[in-house]
Amino acid sequence: MNIFSKEALKGEHIIVTGATGGIGYETAKEIVRAGGHVTITGRDEDKLASLREECSSINGSAQIYVSGADLNQAEDRKRVVHDAGQAIGPVTGVVNSAGVIGGGPLEDLSEEKMREVMELNYFSTVLFTQEVYQVMKPNGKGSIVNVSSLSGLRGTHSNTAYSASKFAVIGFTQSFAFEAVEHGIRVNAVCPGYVDTSMGQESIRSKGEREGRSYEEQRARAEQGIPSGRLSSAAEVARSIVYLLTPASENIVGESLKISGGTVMR
Repeated sequence: MNIFSKEALKGEHIIVTGATGGIGYETAKEIVRAGGHVTITGRDEDKLASLREECSSINGSAQIYVSGADLNQAEDRKRVVHDAGQAIGPVTGVVNSAGVIGGGPLEDLSEEKMREVMELNYFSTVLFTQEVYQVMKPNGKGSIVNVSSLSGLRGTHSNTAYSASKFAVIGFTQSFAFEAVEHGIRVNAVCPGYVDTSMGQESIRSKGEREGRSYEEQRARAEQGIPSGRLSSAAEVARSIVYLLTPASENIVGESLKISGGTVMR
């Protein structure tokens, strides 16, 4: 489904982190479908190459720059931002989609896992944004979209590490939005519930294992708990992200857009 015009992001250059994950992958495709240029970054270079081919097939005139990187590393963060600008031109948007799952009851949570989840989901998001903000600010416009989660809006059982990291992303989004909007840059977040991606499926599988259910049983249980009766697709989340990147959302600032199928209403 193409809900945007082919010029909705014309002339825009968006960096998508975590582009090898389900949401980031679909977001890059939706950006070029809407006429934008894109820098895609992630750790899996084979997937990045495949994504580049798909993006080119969608929009042959889109500029697509590939930058393999580990955003936990300061030198990689700096390199991605610098090289993206050199390859395509001024960056006008960022989608912070890089992230990992991680949970379990607090009594079983290791310090190593807790630090891993917080490092990628929160610290690298903030520190990468810090880098790219410096090159966006002089242009006086732009949009930053952080991928949080429904777990960043309410806690759930055996989810302390992941939930804390996503709550932190929401706090960052709201606080930074005040600073950035002074320079014409909007900052918002999307908060999906279960998404039908490998990460979402792994989350369902892990919860099922903790509670003695098969993946199929746990997925059915999850779907029964969603008023719409189904998981969201990565493409649906991607289209919501693209909406927040376009001028159609020009006075939406510091918001957390829920994609929950009716699970969380407030």
